[in-house]
This record gives sequence, C-alpha cells and structure tokens, in this order.
Amino acid sequence: MTRPALPSRTKLATFVSLAILNMTAHAAGPELADASTAPMQTVVVTASAGAYRAKDAAAGSATAVAPTQASLLATEPQSVITREFIELSVAPTAEYSRIVNIAPSLSGDSANGPGLSETKTTMRGFSDDQYNITFDGIPWGDTNNPAHHSTSFFPGAVIGGALVERGPGNASNLGYATFGGSINLFSKQASKEASASVFTSLGTWHTGLFGAAYESGRLADFGNATVQLNAQHLSSDGYLTLNSIKSDNLFIKLQRNIGADTLATVLATVNRIHYTQNDNSKGPTLVQVAQFGKNFSLNNDPTSFNYAGYNHTTKDTDFSYLRLETDWGNGWSTDNHLYTYAYNNQTISSTDPTGATAPGTKIGAVGNKDIPGIDKQNKYRVYGDIFKVSKTLAAGVARGGIWYEQSDSDRHQYDLDLTLGNVRDPRETKPAPVQNASVLFDQLSTIRNFQPFAEFEWHAATGTTVTPGIKLVRITRAVDAMVNQTTRTPQNTSVDYAATLPYLTLNQQLGGQLAVYAQYAKGFQIPDLKSFYIADPSRNSSDPQKSVNYQLGMVGKSDILTWDFDLYKIDFTNKYVSNGLAGAAAAYVNIGGVVYKGIEGQATWVVGNGFALYANGSKNKATSADTGKTIANAPDMTAAVGLLFNSGAWSASLIGKRTGSVRQVDYDATKPAAYDFYKTAAYTNTDLSVAYRFRNIGLGIKALKLQLNVFNLFDKQEITSISAAKSALFDQYTYQAPRSVQISAKADF
Repeated sequence: MTRPALPSRTKLATFVSLAILNMTAHAAGPELADASTAPMQTVVVTASAGAYRAKDAAAGSATAVAPTQASLLATEPQSVITREFIELSVAPTAEYSRIVNIAPSLSGDSANGPGLSETKTTMRGFSDDQYNITFDGIPWGDTNNPAHHSTSFFPGAVIGGALVERGPGNASNLGYATFGGSINLFSKQASKEASASVFTSLGTWHTGLFGAAYESGRLADFGNATVQLNAQHLSSDGYLTLNSIKSDNLFIKLQRNIGADTLATVLATVNRIHYTQNDNSKGPTLVQVAQFGKNFSLNNDPTSFNYAGYNHTTKDTDFSYLRLETDWGNGWSTDNHLYTYAYNNQTISSTDPTGATAPGTKIGAVGNKDIPGIDKQNKYRVYGDIFKVSKTLAAGVARGGIWYEQSDSDRHQYDLDLTLGNVRDPRETKPAPVQNASVLFDQLSTIRNFQPFAEFEWHAATGTTVTPGIKLVRITRAVDAMVNQTTRTPQNTSVDYAATLPYLTLNQQLGGQLAVYAQYAKGFQIPDLKSFYIADPSRNSSDPQKSVNYQLGMVGKSDILTWDFDLYKIDFTNKYVSNGLAGAAAAYVNIGGVVYKGIEGQATWVVGNGFALYANGSKNKATSADTGKTIANAPDMTAAVGLLFNSGAWSASLIGKRTGSVRQVDYDATKPAAYDFYKTAAYTNTDLSVAYRFRNIGLGIKALKLQLNVFNLFDKQEITSISAAKSALFDQYTYQAPRSVQISAKADF
C-alpha cells in the first residue's frame, strides 16, 4: 500500500499564502461577535481589553463582573466567560479546560496540577468526545473519535473568552458531536492602541511560564490593519512523580479591511509539547499508593514498567485560518472560514504501569525480564471550509451555508522491547500472528464531511423570536490499513453515514431585562473509528448516534443582579454498540440509549464597595434507557460559590467549585454491594487570587500587574476517578493535585 505523506508545515504555509493571494472583496462583513453564535448578539468583544462582556454594560455592574452569565437573547442554556475572569481567577499555566470548568454541569481536574496535564471535561455527563469544541467558530478534534487534547493547541494566554452552550444550538452550530453541546473558544480581539508586554509566572513544582505579547494597534497606513503576537514557554516538574512537561506556543493574528465592506482575518498558531508520562495515565493502584503515595507515576528504575526513560510523548500541532466577512448591502452578508489544522502525537510507552503484567516480552524466552512497550503514532491533517450567507428581511434573518471538511490520518502502534533500546519486538499479540507480528496496527483513514444547513430567525412579534432550522449530515469514513486494529488483517473499506437534524427555538423578551427561551433540537455524533475494527465494516449501521433535546430557561438582568436557570431533558438514542458476534458476522448496530435530565442555574449579585457574590449549580441525572442503570462518569451535581472584589488597583476572587459523586462504572441499583465500591464522593477545589496593578512606574512601563494565585486552597486530595481493571487489585486511582501557588507578573509597555 502506498502511504501518502501528510502535508508538512511548509505546505501549510503555502496553503495560507495562496489563500491570502486569492483574497477578493467577496468576503464577509465585520462583526464583533462570531456569526455562528446567534445567542451572543448582546455579547460583544471590547477591543481594548480583548474580553467578552455584555454590550454597554456599566463598569461594576453585575453584567460586567459576572464570571459566567447567559444572554437575554439565549435560545438554549449557556455560560459566557470573560477574559477578565480568565486573567484573574484561572491559572496562568492553564488551558481551556480550567477556564470552562467554572460553568454549571461542567467538571474535570488535572491530576498533575493546573494546566500541567491533559484534562477531559465532562458536560452534563457527556464525555469529551460527545460534545464539540470550536475555536473562532471552527470545530476541531481528533479524527478517530471527536475527542480533544486540552494542552495541545491553545494556551490560556491566547483565549479571549468562551461560550459554553449546553445543547445542539441552531442549524449553524457545527461539529461532529452536536448532541452534547459546544465549548466555543474565541481568540482575543485586537487592541485599538499599540502595546507590548512581557509576563511570567513562577510556582510550585518548579513551574515556570515566560512569554511576550505585542499589539500593533490600528495601523492607519495599512487599512486600519491590526497585528497580534504571542509567544510563551512553559515548563514544570508537575505534582506526579517525574511527570515533567515542556510546552512552547507561537501565535499570530492579523486583521485588515479590504475596501469599505470587507474584513479579512488571518490567524495561525503552532504548539509543541513534550512530557514524560505513561500512555496509560490513569493513576496508581492502591498498592502503589500505599508504597509510594498518591502522586506516584514514574521512577528511575530501568527494570520497571514505570521507568521515566521508557515513557514520553511529543506532540506538534498547528491551527490556522483565513476568514473573510463581507456586507454586500441590501441586507446580504457572507462569512467564510478557510482553515487547516494538524496533530502529530509520537509516543513511546511501557505497556502496564500497574504491575499486573510481569516483565518479559518474547514467547518461549525463559528468564527474559525485558520491559515491553509500544511505539504509538497518531498523526492527522484536516482541511475545511465553512461558508455562511445571511439575508436580513422585514420578518427576520434568513441564514444558510455549507460546511465541508476532509481529514487524512496516519496511525500505528508497534510492539517494542524497551530494555533493548526501543527495538521492534517480535512477540505475538492477539489474535493469531500475521505477517508483521510486532505490528498491532498500521492504518490510514479518512473522513469526508458535507453538511448544508439553513435556518430562519423569524421576528414573529415585538420581543418574540422563533427560529426553525435544518441540517443535513453526510459523512464518509474510510480505512486503508496494512494491519487493521484488533483484527490485525489488511482492510480497505468505507461506510457512509447520514442524518437529518431539525431545530426549533423560541426567545421571548418579557420586558424589564427579563426573557424566557425554549429549544427542541436533534443532535448527532459521528461513529467512532473503532467500528472499523471488524472483518467487514460494511455490515455496520449507517445511522449515527442521535439525541433529542428539550430545554426551557429564563434569564434576568439588572445593574446589581444577573441570573438564569434552565430545565433540560435529553433522549440519547441509536447508541452505537457491537452486536457481540465474531468473525464475518461482527457489526456495530444501533441499540438502546441514555436519558439525561437536570436543572441548572447561575447568578452574580453586586453587593457594593467593589464586592460581588457569585453562585451556580446543577442537579444532573443520566440513566440507561434500556437497563435503568446510572451511567458511569456522570456527576450527580455541580456547584460553585465565589466572592469577587474589584476596586481601584486591587482585584481578588475566592471561588470554590464542587463536583458531585460519580459512579465510575454503570450502576445497577439491584446489586448495590457490587457497585458502591466504584462510587466516588463529591470533591471541592477552592482557588484564591489577589492582584494589584501599578500605573506608570517608569522605565517605559505603563502598567505592572502582580498577582498571587493559590489553587486547591484547603489542600484536599479526594479521589476524582477510578479506572476499573479485571481485578480490583489493579484498579487505578487519580486524586486532586494538592495545594499549589503561582506568583505572576505582567509588565505593559
């Protein structure tokens, strides 16, 4: 099989350059808020601060200071998160998972310290691959399933704000997993004035962050163009033993007017991260905890599976787009994103850090104590285009568009003898040996995605907006494998998937800064690549997993109080599972599902004298539709309580986020004794931040901000997850990282 090379970064640069050279005035009109997020119409970006906040919000008002809030034009439950909250209350080392964790129904924790290891966020019990994440309106994620790597693309310094949408949104909300909702990240907006800054953060576990940023301001001689640059380096030993991390990120964003009606945006970012960690990073066993402590992970013993020299990963990523926005007049506008991103994971790891498997790799080699390992590659390049057109009419706004995307992936996993220096290991893995006995899989795969959509925002009456819409999903997955995963035989096949997804939303303004909304919407999730790990994938169902969402909510705002709450029910159907058969009869079929129910709310109250109180909460339930079991990894509640302060040069926050109890395996209430062992108790992280800003201190420094952050203030170390093994002796546990401190400084010139 001929293996085509994935596009290099040189080709990426050529791709972007050609796109820029071909720019015309046929672009999309400049808007402060992303056109893909209709509910954000009252939430815009203040260019001076690069932060999301409500339009015309008075300084110190509840709308201005709220860590999370919903818009009065919301059509589904949402949480808008501001840049101010990110800068004050989130670890400078963090990425998006720590930022969005404040929102209701979201949970997730880094076992290695804030921002120092990959974190999977749960939303209402939906796992990381069951909802979308977008950046400036572009969905991104893995190509084997739509999961995400929190430390691999966008550090917190380049994120200008976030919008968490707990629902499929309208027809124009895009991604491969709309039924869980969306985490929408946005780049910082350009400043009107020129500035430069240097920043650093030093903290526990020899953590160090160093960076510099530049804002050109509006360049009058170049069509009011703006240029933004950010460069940073992060390194840390981490809380877990020998789990060190190093990360470098470069970011550039350029915007320029083309004529009077077009705004062009070019954004590009590259990231490299290297860390030492076992590929099975699910925590130590209880035996290991008793011997070495809760932070045990790796050691310096070459005869051990946990030897740091045997366990390391390097990831290179890039993400770039060209966006053209044009106002054509007479109510017509277009918005086009041409984009590409890539992910390259190169991992060397031992196979079993729990001690369940004894050393020794070769069949029949008596006395062999060599350590077995793997060489794992997950490498892909994604190209896509999102075209949207809208027409403003007397009765409302009509929108339509097309999302096209293709991805090319190159994945392999080879068996290694780590003791002999990462040489290929001829041991025979199951099933029976094939031509290349050391190859677990060697596989190329592709996705071709085509999704047209249309919706009409009907202004049915004064204060009443009704939005029906529809989206057609057409996806082709294909595999071309010399050695396919699981079957370990050659495979060359493809499967088509299709779905029709209707939407209907209502927003009713009640006057006096009060609104209610309702949503009916269908979502879907692309089938996992593992559905191709059988003899004949053409036998699989072509119907993807789907959900039907029913949601009601109310939003209220005043100068001293902003609040909202919602009720939801989600019927997840067509669950994609194996039929349990072997050989040629094996297939993945749609059977069963899950019902999700809950109530959520969030509020900020301005007390006065610079103080504000913040609270949010959710009560969540997720049960299997066919068995009645409580599903695994779904917290039964979340809550947050905070005290905020901002007056003059001082700002501070004290926020506690509680994650409820979790069934770590699907729970059968008829057999409680067998399952209660795998129920983890609720846990709380409390974070403190205090900052002071000096003005015009000399040496060209316009402002100097000093900040102290204390994470997990009360030093809690509860269990956050359990990974069940065949024997409880080898179950793996993760714990809260203990109290940590970061002292930061940022100088603006």
